[in-house]
Amino acid sequence: MSSSLLQSLLHQTNFKNPLLQTLVPSVSAAFAIQAAFAIPSIAFQSDRFYDFSGSLTYLAVTALSLYLPALRARHAGLSKTPLPSLATAFRAGATALNWRQVVLSGAVSIWATRLGSYLFQRVVQEGGDSRFEKIKKSPKRFFVAFMVQATWVSLCLMPVIAVNAVPATAFGAGLKATDVLGLGLYVGGLTFEVLADRQKSRWSREKKAKVHDEQFLTKGLWSKSRHPNYFGESTLWTGIATTAVGALMAKPVRAALGLNASSAAALSYVSPAFVTFLLLKVSGVPLSETKYDKKFGDRKDYQEWKKNTPKFFPKIF
Repeated sequence: MSSSLLQSLLHQTNFKNPLLQTLVPSVSAAFAIQAAFAIPSIAFQSDRFYDFSGSLTYLAVTALSLYLPALRARHAGLSKTPLPSLATAFRAGATALNWRQVVLSGAVSIWATRLGSYLFQRVVQEGGDSRFEKIKKSPKRFFVAFMVQATWVSLCLMPVIAVNAVPATAFGAGLKATDVLGLGLYVGGLTFEVLADRQKSRWSREKKAKVHDEQFLTKGLWSKSRHPNYFGESTLWTGIATTAVGALMAKPVRAALGLNASSAAALSYVSPAFVTFLLLKVSGVPLSETKYDKKFGDRKDYQEWKKNTPKFFPKIF
């Protein structure tokens, strides 16, 4: 039955354009997974699995987009071979997967697994997420929150989905400057985010253990930026987009997907643009700043830290 369902889904999304063949089922999967988690979460008014479901959706959609072309070939009877091994992508003359597809998919998977486990552990320890204290009591608003998360996943993964839609034979050989720059930004951004989260977790543990009585964190990376974790996240998605745009701008790739240069750039950079907009204008920085301003806004040490520490981009010295 599952095989028949898969065949039906592949048939319904068997567009002529390779990009649509991968994009439509991938985005549909994101919304379907989020809806599946929304139903029990609304029923029990629980936000425990919200962040976990987001990470799971990232992993599932990334894997689906990576293997969709091979699944289509198998179910169309064009190939009877097993799904391609990820290792084959790094061999010369690879025809099933290109190394960029595997590396970018792996980069997203590492980030999603790390952040998802960190946020889930934090929710378990704190007993809930303050963001949803009122929202989860309203079924409509809570459902919308899950759909917003599906949109977030879809837009963030746009460059990876686009790259995974490219036939492996359309990629050029060799390493590009955008590959090195993009992966460098990803590693740097991920490292920044991980270190910032670890510093804050350690600070919180020490505060609970009464090692210190500080009310807000002003040391380590938090002395360089008021939101170093958000800066790291924006940077790593910029890195993924940079590697993707270098691949998508190649003429054979654009011809295979039916893209012009502008649409290739838009598909790539919609991801970091959306992430940065959310962090700076919607859910990240504004919520944190409002919360801390309300609690510590009348304290001189807080005012000094806020005055001397950049909001987002870290100071070098």
